[in-house]
Amino acid sequence: MLRRWIVGGCGAVLCGVAAALPLAAAAQAGAAATADTVLACMRGNIPQTLTIKDILLSASDRNGSSRTLQGRLYASREQDKLRAMIRIASPSDLAGAAYLLRERDGGDEMYTYLPALAKVRRISGAAVDGSLWGTDLSYGDVKQIANAFTGSQARLEKEETLAGRATHVLSVVPSAADSARFSLLRAWVDAKTCMAIRVDFLDGETVRKRLTVEPQDLAQSGGYWYASQALMKDLKEGSQTRLKVLGISADKDLADRYFNPGTFYVGN
Repeated sequence: MLRRWIVGGCGAVLCGVAAALPLAAAAQAGAAATADTVLACMRGNIPQTLTIKDILLSASDRNGSSRTLQGRLYASREQDKLRAMIRIASPSDLAGAAYLLRERDGGDEMYTYLPALAKVRRISGAAVDGSLWGTDLSYGDVKQIANAFTGSQARLEKEETLAGRATHVLSVVPSAADSARFSLLRAWVDAKTCMAIRVDFLDGETVRKRLTVEPQDLAQSGGYWYASQALMKDLKEGSQTRLKVLGISADKDLADRYFNPGTFYVGN
C-alpha cells in the first residue's frame, strides 16, 4: 500500500478508475505498454479530492508477539503534488503520534511527531529507514509506495500473470535523494486497476521485504479502487505487518493544517 497503499495513502492501495485510461488508450492504439505509461497510470491513482481512511496496522514478530495500531490516513493532491498524513488513535501509548509526507519539487519532505517528546522531527538521511511505530514499514517505504515511485528510474521488464491477474512488472531504482537502503524495487502492477499487487524490496539480489495485496481484497468506493487489506513481510527478520482499511470517504473541506509541518499532529 501506506501512494500506493498505504500504505498508501493511495497508490498501491488506493487507485482511481480513471487511472487505467493511459494503458487502455495505449492498448486501443495498438501500442505496447511502457514504463512511462504504467507509471502514469499508477500516478493517476492519487485522487484530486481529499480522502480519509480509517486503518488498522497489525504487527507481529517471529515469536508470535503482536500489536495493533488504529488511526486515520488523510491524503490530497495540490498542484499534482501528494500530501499524506497518518495519525494514530490507539494504543494509548501512541495516541496522537503522526507522520506527514509532502511531495515537493525541491525534494520530498517527511515529518514525524511523538506525543511523549512533544516535538516534530524531520525524517532524513539514515532515519528514513527507521521503523514506523514498530511496524514493518519504514518512513522510506511509505514514501516510495505512496508517491508511486516518483523521481525513480523505472524499467518495464515483462508481462506476467500473478494470482490470476495480468500484470506489468516494473523494476524501480530509488533516486539518490531517497536515501533508501534498498537497491531495487520490483512491482507487479495489475493491468486492469493500475494497483501494485506485489512489491519486492531488494538489497542486491536478495528480497528483504515484500508487500502483497490479494486480488479478492480489491474493492471499489465510488470511482476509486482500493485494497481492503495489504501485507508487508520482512523476510529477513521473520516479522510482518497487515494493513486493513476500515473505511474510506471524500472530504473536500479537509483543512490545510493536516498537511502543515507545524500543525499536522493537532487533533480534531
